[in-house]
Amino acid sequence: MRRDGATSLDPLTGSGRRRTLDLRASVEQAAAFRPHPLAVGGHRQTLLGYWQRRFLKWPLPTEDMIVDAGDGVRLLLRTSWQPGIREGRPTLVLVHGLGSSDQATYALATGRFAWERGWHVVRMNMRGAGDAEALCPRLYNAGVDGDLVAILRAVARMTTRLAVVGFSLGGNLALLALGRRAGDLPRGLIGAVAVSPPIDLAASAEALERPGNRFYHRWFMRGLCNGYVRRQRLSPDLYEAGRERNLRTIRQFDDAITAPYGGYRDAADYYFQSSAARYLSGVDRPALILTAADDPMVPAGSVASWELPPTVSREVVFTGGHMGFVGPTKAPGRFWAAERAVAFLEGHLQAAT
Repeated sequence: MRRDGATSLDPLTGSGRRRTLDLRASVEQAAAFRPHPLAVGGHRQTLLGYWQRRFLKWPLPTEDMIVDAGDGVRLLLRTSWQPGIREGRPTLVLVHGLGSSDQATYALATGRFAWERGWHVVRMNMRGAGDAEALCPRLYNAGVDGDLVAILRAVARMTTRLAVVGFSLGGNLALLALGRRAGDLPRGLIGAVAVSPPIDLAASAEALERPGNRFYHRWFMRGLCNGYVRRQRLSPDLYEAGRERNLRTIRQFDDAITAPYGGYRDAADYYFQSSAARYLSGVDRPALILTAADDPMVPAGSVASWELPPTVSREVVFTGGHMGFVGPTKAPGRFWAAERAVAFLEGHLQAAT
């Protein structure tokens, strides 16, 4: 147990190490985030983020692109290319979180902001997410980093410089790919940003079960169980009917569904194998972890207490909730994290040219 009381990954050897810290000493403030005083608070920021962005749409020309990741996995991308020579501009790949898709409003806000600054934008759907549900019968999880690698390699064939921003579960996936699959990444990948990433999956699963998070927990469980039912009806030969019945917690869902269909022994094995924290020491290009001290779903201690290599930066703002970050910004939906992510990547883009 850490001093902040959060449950951590088991002690590690080799690729990653955990250190026990006083959370107050480990928090690194991003002073540029200055929300209105009435918008301060973890739950307030989380819900304000949804409210501020609920009507965002993608107004730009879009082409569908399908990437074959192997083993029957086909991934749907929504690509928006700037006019002119494609190689002349960088590309931003956006990876959504749990229960979402390329239509996630935080991804729309970030993509629209990046587009205005001259980036091509590629919005990824994880396997079977969103409109790709009929395209790929497989279930996605936090550990399918090979899918993201396949997408980055496919995009790199069309543009010489690219970066990735992952949100929540997608943030863990992005860091996992950078750390565990560094040798498979395209050379043109300049860096990544992970916003509100649950890099210690066990700690986040435990946090979601707290009484104060009952609303979020029920929302995720309803979406996960309904998604499994749809997937089972589409592919009854792959998925057993009724497995979702009587499941009450995320951990139970991961024990009964995510782990067996994802190739893990159980939920504990899934969390251990798929938590990006284990692999941060392997990240060999610039990455930023952006999170909030009052995130109700990702305990700040589960992010702040991990040693980082020189390539990885960590910014923990005093408030922002989970994927909230509602404050003064030029990004749509008052999503300050979008502006911060793009600024970080543009800084390293300039350094690489």
